[in-house]
Amino acid sequence: MLETTDIEPKMFNPEHVGFAPSRLKAAVAIAIDNEIAWSRNIDDQLGNGEFEPPPWNEVLGPTKPRGGPAGLIMRHGRIAATWGDITRTDMTFSVAKSYLAVLAGLAIADGLIGDVHEAVAKTALDDHFTSTQNREISWLHLLQQTSEWEGTLWSKPDLIDRHRQLGAGADNSRKGQHRDLSAPGTYWEYNDVRVNRLSLALLHVFRRPLAEVLAQRIMLPLGTSTDWSWNAYRNANVTIDGVSMPSVPGGSHWGGGLWIGADDQAKLGQLILQRGAWEGQQLLPSTWVDAMLTPCNLNPEYGYMWWLNTGQARYPSASGGAVAAVGAGGNTVLIDPAHDLVLVARWLDGAALNQLIAATIGAIEK
Repeated sequence: MLETTDIEPKMFNPEHVGFAPSRLKAAVAIAIDNEIAWSRNIDDQLGNGEFEPPPWNEVLGPTKPRGGPAGLIMRHGRIAATWGDITRTDMTFSVAKSYLAVLAGLAIADGLIGDVHEAVAKTALDDHFTSTQNREISWLHLLQQTSEWEGTLWSKPDLIDRHRQLGAGADNSRKGQHRDLSAPGTYWEYNDVRVNRLSLALLHVFRRPLAEVLAQRIMLPLGTSTDWSWNAYRNANVTIDGVSMPSVPGGSHWGGGLWIGADDQAKLGQLILQRGAWEGQQLLPSTWVDAMLTPCNLNPEYGYMWWLNTGQARYPSASGGAVAAVGAGGNTVLIDPAHDLVLVARWLDGAALNQLIAATIGAIEK
């Protein structure tokens, strides 16, 4: 484990939201004491082939050094405890995928997309959905990672993530090797190139940079800081209506991505917990939140770019209704409606996550 400086947990009258203060402090200590064994210099981590071997691991977007362990625990919409620098805007990796799902919900609410079963080809501004393999791909397929989209985007081919596996004991010895593609909607596989294709498709329908849409429609109403940013690759610009716009990635392992603080992430988590409602406004349709968190038929632990806890398989200590936005490097935004709980953990060793969840829920007295 990396050496970490002492990070004194901060408590905010946790007893007022039903926590036993001493037990909650012990839970926070788990997060502080179990920093992931990643370099604090993200360039070192990406350069060592963390995700792909050369040349596919070429970094295309900006990077920044990360901070130490950080996070917070909220219950009943109030912060009960924090640790580390919760305002530091670190890279979040695949947590950004869940934000893309939120944006897709806004596009449907605005009538820019008919429904999730609509073919993406209907609104695409390029020819990426004209081939026999791609023309039947729907928004549902992209959101559930079942699209089987074939192509190259921003110099990265979808082949990079064929045979990719996730989780403990994953065997990625065949990752990047050829696999005959199935029909859209018949095969689940986590694939970052296809997620970036979803992002570009959303840019096509909004005809505005996605960071602007997110800021105006979600982040500003939530009262987040303005320190966060969503950074594109150097080669990921398209011209729409005569204006050059960045197409942002749904992750950071080729650089770029969503850079945000734990405190702002917690507000997005609370919005999802409240099924899209915030201070008298319905920022996101509740029906979309329900759909977004419905298990995929091909992978019951996945919804629309959100990880689910169906059968308590993913997070045994949380309720079966818990959901999470998850990114590499130990970045997690966990929402557990059964306990009215939002937990944000950054740079946590994955082996300690369930222990942290168990200790946090175990600290609830009422």
